[in-house]
Amino acid sequence: MEQEIATQVAGLGGATDFSLLQLFLRADFVVKSVIIILIASSVYSWALIFEKYKLFKKINITTEEFENKFWKSKSAESFNNSLPAKSADPVTLIFKDAMTELLRTKSKSSAVQTARVERVLEISSDKQIKILEKNFTYLATIGATAPFIGLFGTVWGIMNSFQSIAISRNTSLAIVAPGIAEALFATALGLLAAIPAVIAYNKFNSDSRRYASRIDNFCKRFLSII
Repeated sequence: MEQEIATQVAGLGGATDFSLLQLFLRADFVVKSVIIILIASSVYSWALIFEKYKLFKKINITTEEFENKFWKSKSAESFNNSLPAKSADPVTLIFKDAMTELLRTKSKSSAVQTARVERVLEISSDKQIKILEKNFTYLATIGATAPFIGLFGTVWGIMNSFQSIAISRNTSLAIVAPGIAEALFATALGLLAAIPAVIAYNKFNSDSRRYASRIDNFCKRFLSII
């Protein structure tokens, strides 16, 4: 470890390039690992953000279309028969599950039929909401841990800078500047990964609650007509 630091100190005289690439290349193994983890976390969180954004935008449109057609239809059974065999809309899938149970229990009493349909609506709604909220935990985890991972890289880089001072016996800023720059780079990456993840998590969590309320309202209205 000390020999590696001594080598770095010996080459600091010409190490005046503070570009992001050079900061990464000059960093030691631990700081490089922290930087790679944070960049991977940021890329993954942005992939989730775009995926969820497209998902909520799509289902809000398809659910609006479904509800408009449903309430204009003459009967639930005829409307169910007109639906496509495959659909990605959560409310459509919930309705189809409920209609399957409703038609299957035609011979039962009204109270039994309603109770069974209500149970299917609850189970199907819970299933669809869980699908919508899938990977929310990852966004929350990245938002909560990325700053601390970056802080760990910062502390490690500053420790290396102090060791460089001890080995070279030189308190010149040129000795410690590269190590401090690497350390601050890790902190910046931690914030870069965390801030979008936290904002996205709060937004999508709010969108999910609104959509869950929409599902609940539809289920109650559908139960009232059967």
